[in-house]
Order: sequence, then structure tokens, then C-alpha cells
Amino acid sequence: MKLRKVTAASAAVLALSLAATACGGNDDDSSSSGSGGGGKVKVGIKYDQPGLGLKKPDGSFAGFDVDVATYVAKELGYKPDQIEFVETKSADRENALARGDVKYIVATYSITDERKQKVDFAGPYLLAHQDLLVKKDSKISKGTDLNGKNLCSVTGSTSAQNVQKTIAPKANLKQVSSYSECIAGLQSGAVDAVTTDDSILAGFASQDQYKGKFKLAGLKLSNENYGIGVKKGDTATLDKINKALEKMESDGSWQKAVDANFGPADYKNEPAPKIGQIVK
Repeated sequence: MKLRKVTAASAAVLALSLAATACGGNDDDSSSSGSGGGGKVKVGIKYDQPGLGLKKPDGSFAGFDVDVATYVAKELGYKPDQIEFVETKSADRENALARGDVKYIVATYSITDERKQKVDFAGPYLLAHQDLLVKKDSKISKGTDLNGKNLCSVTGSTSAQNVQKTIAPKANLKQVSSYSECIAGLQSGAVDAVTTDDSILAGFASQDQYKGKFKLAGLKLSNENYGIGVKKGDTATLDKINKALEKMESDGSWQKAVDANFGPADYKNEPAPKIGQIVK
């Protein structure tokens, strides 16, 4: 009887040990050490921004932010099949980093003093500006030309409010739920212009169905410094990403990605910004 009790106890200890090993041995998460190994890295992107971060019908991803995120992951030691893209909407970006849902976020994430209180930013990797998208033959060339015209933006957009309050107070502002609706309105003639960041507008205009139909007005109504968000205090990852961005610019990959994703809209991009240089 005594021998049987010892054996049962040993079996219980062994079972607990195996269970603990199974629970603790999964390295498929965003908090991995920063080199590929056998694990994966979770990266936050947008799923609904053509030219920047878009999930295609076949499940693949495309866009400038996707290209930047992929290049950075490679420099961190991850192969393409080790990258897991996670949809990260604007309102949840800070929380996603704080929870450890993703290792870093590349999602038209403008660097602001308020956001820097909650997350750290690598970069910037792109300097964008608020602009207008108009039809190819449009005579709109400056902000005041919008007076009396129909302007479209997303509900609550600071871009639209900026135009209406300070640039063209007599513009007829139409606010809808998505930029896709604005672009459709521009194509049909229901609106005369669409406003948001020029990179986002260029991405939409570069879609196959819109190529050659629209143009950017080329106005610089604001400065938007896009950075790569990382968890507050994760300086090791921050430093590695900054080095990756410097390499991406120096080896020509950055400009190649800009041309491929924004070129069809005649996007006049700013030169790649210097790391840590924020344009106010």
C-alpha cells in the first residue's frame, strides 16, 4: 500500500509538471525577445486604408505601412511567415501596446505630445500633410477655392474642421462614416473635394478603379509625423526599430515603397525624415 501511495503522488507531480511546461512553452506572442527564432511577432496595422494598410480579399496585406512593418520585422530577425498582422484601430492603439497585444504598431500613427505620454515612438518614418483630393480636371488649387464647394470628410474629422474654420468657412461640409464614401462621392460629382492626410488620399487614389481620375491639390495644411508605436519603456525595441528605419532609407527600400504605393496619385512625398526630427 505504501509503495502505491508514493507512485500515485509521483504521477500527480509529473502531470502538474507537464501541464506547466505546456502552458509556459508557447513563444508565439508579441512579447518575444525581439529576434525571430521559432516564434512570431504581432504587428498592429490598419486593415482598411488602401496604399497604407489594407487586408485584401485573399487574406494578404498591402500598403506602405505594411512594407515598413515587414522591413522592420526582418531587421528584428523575423521572416515573413513569422509576422502576424493584427488590425489595430485608431481608438485602441495605446491599449493594444499597453496590453502587449502587439509588439509595435505601424498605422498612420501621428506622433503627438499627448500620445507620447502613453507610448514611445520610433521614427518618424513619413511626414504627411493634410491635403485635398480633387478630380483630375478640377480648378481647385488652394484652400479658399473650397468656398461654396462641397467638401467631404469623415464624421468628427479634425481635417474637415480645420478647413471649415480657418481656410474656407463657406465650404459646404459633408461628413460621412468612411473615406470610401467620400471617394465615391468625388467620383460621382456629389462632392468637389475630400480632405485628410495626403498619404491616405494618395492611397485611395492609387486603387486600380481610380487611377488617373483624381489628383492631390498639393496643399500642406498640417504636418503629420508618422511614427511606429512601441510599449512605453521598451527602449530595446525602440532602438532596433530606429536602426531598421535608417537602413530602409539608406538602401533605397523606403523610396521604392513610397513609389509603389502612392505613385499613381502623383504623390509628392517629403524626403524620408531623420529619426527623432519632428516637424511642427
